[in-house]
Amino acid sequence: MATAMQNGEAEALLRRELAGEFPDARGRFGPYGGRYVPETLVPALDRLEAGVRRWLKDPAFVAEVEDQLATWVGRPTPLTYAAALSRRWGAEVYLKREDLAHTGAHKINNAIGQALLAKRLGARRIVAETGAGQHGVASAAACARLGLPCTVYMGAVDIERQAPNVGRMKLLGATVVPVTSGDQTLRAAIDEALRDWVSDPNGTYYLIGSVVGPHPYPFLVRELQAVIGRESRAQMARQAGGLPHAVFACVGGGSNSMGMFHPFVGDREVALIGVEAGGRGPALGDNSATLTLGRPGVLQGAYSMLLQDADGQIQETHSVSAGLDYPGVGPEHSLLLAAGRVHYEFASDDEALEALAECCAAEGIIAAIESAHAFASARKWAATHPGARILICLSGRGDKDMPTLQQTLLKGKL
Repeated sequence: MATAMQNGEAEALLRRELAGEFPDARGRFGPYGGRYVPETLVPALDRLEAGVRRWLKDPAFVAEVEDQLATWVGRPTPLTYAAALSRRWGAEVYLKREDLAHTGAHKINNAIGQALLAKRLGARRIVAETGAGQHGVASAAACARLGLPCTVYMGAVDIERQAPNVGRMKLLGATVVPVTSGDQTLRAAIDEALRDWVSDPNGTYYLIGSVVGPHPYPFLVRELQAVIGRESRAQMARQAGGLPHAVFACVGGGSNSMGMFHPFVGDREVALIGVEAGGRGPALGDNSATLTLGRPGVLQGAYSMLLQDADGQIQETHSVSAGLDYPGVGPEHSLLLAAGRVHYEFASDDEALEALAECCAAEGIIAAIESAHAFASARKWAATHPGARILICLSGRGDKDMPTLQQTLLKGKL
């Protein structure tokens, strides 16, 4: 559907997006989004939607979120001019340093905002899911900050490859529940978190980690993460003298990329490039390149692009990065693909690891493997756009990835 749209249809969708018409009253971003949930969750989602409409524009709530971001999260995060990468690539390279936010990634922006909202909605406990562990750590930290019990569901495969973050969650007081069903990664963790929520939709708040799921979650998470792009626009104007020619961000579920892209969508002279996990290759099951290689369908509460077989069965995915290892994507990303405003491509496991090693050696920064996918594509783009200003969302730091890096980049060196 997304790739078959005529130019006129795509332009009409983009005009409506720029006019702020999405999500519409049905929670849709054009043809995508909506709600596909059990009836028992409809009242909880209605309450959440009413709370989002009320509190996101309430001056006292906004002030409280901004205070937590400034005094606890550490915002604004810096914009770093990457001098060595700029020389190597023949471009002006700037990094938005979400890795320097509290807990080490962009996930904390959303976690503290939703936790504050959950308290206003009367929630007695929080459940969350996590893949790479960063959302789990952020949720655990936010709940500790606000005095809310927190349970985090995490796939058994991800627990093994993200052991440092499991320890951090437990230290912060969260209960970490291993998920051994399904593919034992992020998709299975989301399924279990949803089951928990269904069992107690009144007292439990599901703190979802990305711009996925049923309405109003894609909108809510986008609004909480858009601080990344707003800060970046102001910082680029001040430090670089103008907007970037291109903005790069990795895409799994899509929260860091949507947060970065959304404030730039109206700047049509700025190229927006989302980079998915190309894994081992383009065959089904070897990657997590949902927007590049997928088809529309319903997964975990929303209609969006998915990785599925000819019979519509959702497929297991692969990525060296736990945070990108997911067969779906946020519905607003599917809209931006259909509207032609964002270009989506993928970087392979090997390309991401090579880019991570280059960033370490050139800039003294250990990026998350997820973020390294964006670096890999930005380097290729710079080769054909000499002298361009490039902005990369460095969505998280790579401390959590040391078990994986010891088996890949550092294998035989320790």
